[in-house]
Amino acid sequence: MQNLWNDAELQRFVKEQCSLFEIQSELAELVYASRLVGRESSLVMHGGGNTSVKCELVDMVGNRAEVLLIKASGVDLSRVTGLDYTPLRLGPLRKLVELFSHNNSISEEALRRFSTKEFKHLLLLNMFSLTDHMAEKRLTPSIETLLHAFLPHRYILHTHSFALLTLSNQPDGVRLCSETLDESFGSVPYIKPGLGLARSAASVYEANPEIKGLVLQKHGLVTFGSTAKEAYSRMIEAVSVLEERIAVSGRKHFPSVSLPAVIASVEVTAPVIRGACVEEKSPGTREYHQFILDFRTSADILDYVNSADLVRMSQKGAMTPDFIIRTKNKPLVVPAPDARDISGFKTVVHEAVQQYCKEYTEYFTTQQQAAGMPVTMLDPLPRVVLVPGLGLFGLGKTAASAEVNADIATCTASAILDAESLGTFETISDREAFEIEYWDMEQAKMNKVHLGVFAGKVVMVTGAASGIGLATAKAFRQKGAELVILDLTRESLDRAAEELGGNVLALTCDVTSRTDVRSAFDAACRRFGGVDIIVSNVGAAIQGRIGEVADDLLRKSFELNFFSHQSIAQEAVRVMKLQGTGGVLLFNVSKQAVNPGPDFGPYGLPKAATMFLVRQYALDHGRDGIRANGINADRIRSGLLTEEMIKARSTARGLSEREYMAGNLLQLEVTAEDVAEAFVHLALETRTTGSITTVDGGNIAAALR
Repeated sequence: MQNLWNDAELQRFVKEQCSLFEIQSELAELVYASRLVGRESSLVMHGGGNTSVKCELVDMVGNRAEVLLIKASGVDLSRVTGLDYTPLRLGPLRKLVELFSHNNSISEEALRRFSTKEFKHLLLLNMFSLTDHMAEKRLTPSIETLLHAFLPHRYILHTHSFALLTLSNQPDGVRLCSETLDESFGSVPYIKPGLGLARSAASVYEANPEIKGLVLQKHGLVTFGSTAKEAYSRMIEAVSVLEERIAVSGRKHFPSVSLPAVIASVEVTAPVIRGACVEEKSPGTREYHQFILDFRTSADILDYVNSADLVRMSQKGAMTPDFIIRTKNKPLVVPAPDARDISGFKTVVHEAVQQYCKEYTEYFTTQQQAAGMPVTMLDPLPRVVLVPGLGLFGLGKTAASAEVNADIATCTASAILDAESLGTFETISDREAFEIEYWDMEQAKMNKVHLGVFAGKVVMVTGAASGIGLATAKAFRQKGAELVILDLTRESLDRAAEELGGNVLALTCDVTSRTDVRSAFDAACRRFGGVDIIVSNVGAAIQGRIGEVADDLLRKSFELNFFSHQSIAQEAVRVMKLQGTGGVLLFNVSKQAVNPGPDFGPYGLPKAATMFLVRQYALDHGRDGIRANGINADRIRSGLLTEEMIKARSTARGLSEREYMAGNLLQLEVTAEDVAEAFVHLALETRTTGSITTVDGGNIAAALR
């Protein structure tokens, strides 16, 4: 592993950090080292790992104290700043060292109990008010705080090095690590994070104060030093030695399982898996808690998932306890998807998920009774699915969490192959895994995330780069949906994606091209695992007197204003039926469907057909749990009703533009945002299908009869 430390870069960084965040130079140096560590996914991943520094500081009211500054719980080291560290008074924490180091009569059970509620209270009571900015963030101290406090070193780095885990997660892991790192590192047996681990680590250090760090067996690697550079350099040096030891062993050949002649595509497999990994919100509602999927494949992943020994290797447990709260302790393994029998694959996947849930429930019941922990079972669904012949999927309630789980699963696949090449992969027991998974200190990391009502849902919006489409995409995004936005030009989509922010799949698509539409749905399945809500919004107000309009113009209008909706809906139904969890089809129709205007026949005729298309989908696919509804809007500023058109029409009627736009019963202009909210409302109406909602401020002539 390369040492990335650069003294000149450090000086610039420290100056910048101290100026931006009003922090001490010691902390700025730690932030620099932490970010270098955070760059290496083989060291820490997604909020894992910890770093700290001890220094003397003055609080906001002038009190001076010796303080431990430790990275807050769940903060990602690759993006950490000086404001992401929680300051705690060292004095009271060190008194614990004296108390517990010399009191061997304290039982392990007492330590176990202390490391929950009392542990949190202890840390919160010793929080040190450093700056207004830190006080405002109200960060939670790390669960590893006592480990850092009990060790005397100024700078401490703690990682979950995959190289270390590869060696330590072996039946003879202690020997392997000791032989590789020699006497320069102490060895700490696996203990759940908290007071017990801190006491054990301090004892190992006190027995040999010359060591450069600690191996936390089946957990991680700790290095320390008088400077941030020294602690970082020791970490890189140790990991490099571990990596060399693994490389010497080489990667052995893993015999492959027999695979079908034709493996089904990701685009077909993902919706099947996504539809199987759901929980019904309430019995009989046909409304589900769903996951977003993130697919990965590579040479290493395929070696892993195609191995004839996959079940044995994968069911041993997580590489490090830090991953369990995200990925659960074990992944789900399903058979290879045979492209010639998708129906059969769907059946076995559903059976596999049911079996996984049954086994998880049994694991919870057994371990909860053994541990005596008063906790409620989390959902029993997997967070990683391994698919021979294809790759793996990370599952999460958001695209971001699915990505995290896929990252962890990807690195785990390579690490387990290395561990099995070196010897035999072995991790912590089910009891130890349970105590981590259901420890409230760990669960607190995950519970910080607020999820909107559409969390786990994938929404596709056509014509989403502007007007009603963009407003609709924003409305669904604000309520937690993952977005697929379609429009004609890359430039307009890029602008829209920037406005929407976050993990948006923006695709150029001509909705009159069935090939483009199919490609868009395939891309959505590859990126998110499927689709749940479709807003078919594209249209153009093509004009002409119906007795004179050319056939090609009328056909063009039907292609855009009717057949595009049919193409979108058909592709949506195909994916939704693979998922088997229902879905929502929403159509932007128009008041023209029931209240035609002069010379607007080329527009109104296909829109009238689209209104009946809504009802036909409701009729034919209600049995599939798919709801179909539409909106009839009127006088919305958009690509259909341009500023030039508004000016011309208001002038022709002798009205001001304001009077023209508010020419309805409520005398209020209706906006794109009003239409967007109506789409959101219809998506939430679980008992409504075949409905046409008017969003026009009141237009009796366009009212449905």
